[in-house]
Amino acid sequence: MDQSIAATWTFTGRELMSRYFLLILCSVLFVSSTAFSQDDRPNILFVLADDVGQEVLGCYGGQSYETPHLDELARTGMKFLNGFSMPVCHPTRLTLMTGKYPFRHGKVTWGDFPRAEEPHTWANLIAESGYSTYIAGKWQLCLLGDDSQHPHRMGFEHFDLFGWHEGPRYYEPMIYHDGKVREDTLGHYGPDLYIRGLIEFMKANQDQPFFAYYSMAVCHEVTDDLDPPVPHGPLGRYDSYPEMVQEMDRAIGRLIAALEALKLREKTIVIFTADNGTPPEIIIEAQGKDLLRESIVSRQNGRLIPGGKKKLTDDGTNVPLIVNWPGKIRGGQVVDDLVDMSDYLPTFAELTSSRLPEDRAIDGVSFAPRLLGTGKSTRTWAYAEESVLPKPGGVEPDGNSSGLRWVRTADWKLYNDGRLFNMQEDEQEKNALNAEEENSEARSAREFLSKTFQELK
Repeated sequence: MDQSIAATWTFTGRELMSRYFLLILCSVLFVSSTAFSQDDRPNILFVLADDVGQEVLGCYGGQSYETPHLDELARTGMKFLNGFSMPVCHPTRLTLMTGKYPFRHGKVTWGDFPRAEEPHTWANLIAESGYSTYIAGKWQLCLLGDDSQHPHRMGFEHFDLFGWHEGPRYYEPMIYHDGKVREDTLGHYGPDLYIRGLIEFMKANQDQPFFAYYSMAVCHEVTDDLDPPVPHGPLGRYDSYPEMVQEMDRAIGRLIAALEALKLREKTIVIFTADNGTPPEIIIEAQGKDLLRESIVSRQNGRLIPGGKKKLTDDGTNVPLIVNWPGKIRGGQVVDDLVDMSDYLPTFAELTSSRLPEDRAIDGVSFAPRLLGTGKSTRTWAYAEESVLPKPGGVEPDGNSSGLRWVRTADWKLYNDGRLFNMQEDEQEKNALNAEEENSEARSAREFLSKTFQELK
């Protein structure tokens, strides 16, 4: 590995971002990793599930649903215990694409993306390094009816994306293919079309490096603000949460089978994660304009877990993260490295030997060394925030992040309101520690995490 890039990312994590703005002022040059030559760079299949907490997957102790393909991916690959997202989808996707936390971007409305960040997405970085890029499924970074070329500007050569809050995503979906609404979706199930697009893309690019991004529709409920509501499926209702979990797992099986049939399995890194935790309820049926909902409670390791989406607890932000690469990543590994959504940009850059932007600081720390077997991530804390994002045309708050936020290690978690939790003893955050209860370990953790908060301002 190029030691200069390793040192750069180690410095960023180790110093707790204390030099974030100094890096900008000093115009530090970030260079590309040389982990691979141009001829042996791997393909990447990146799957981002929607609204799926760790408790859903059998490999994380889930007992309510069958997830055999994902469980096999974990059994033969690497499972992360500490992969963190934002508590809702748009802030996660904003952080994922830019490598920077939501509050860095100032005022961003829901379903929007800062124009100045468009050239700096990881998709643009790896496209510039010679990768073919494709995304299927959910976009949510703009209304495609208003800006149909947005995914192209963000670095995706081709795309098949449903019209978020513009039409259905499941049965008879409204899908934009490279900027134009498809006219061949009548009678079709959206996830089948997204999978078909991914397989066709991988087949067309089997002789050159590619990045295939499946931004899943499942396991998110149907769009809730259209009149009339989106159409029911063949059962006369919308899919239940267990049915969507089954579809999510089936999709993984289909994609892995396609890679094997194309003889690309050993050449492709498969990464699976989710944008936030499981929702507490979903829409199950439309009766006229009324939308009926059912609650979601899952069992994990003998304990009932209500959906935690929108919460900053582990149930809302500690999402599954599985990486599989036959012949490169030894199977059966369970690792405790800290990963948050800002880390994917530098990780993808390192895995694809892409050049990172010059004169630009990010929050992300590459966890590629863990995947390549050269060491663990140097990240010493993770971050999440309860972003307050107005809808387009709404009243904007003073910045994105007037709500709660936390910084944490694997063992300790500190909120910006001063609450400190020992996550090994109080995973559900029932009892915040006060000064009288804090032992030397707790005081040390509070001091470290408080300093981190100060440096993040």
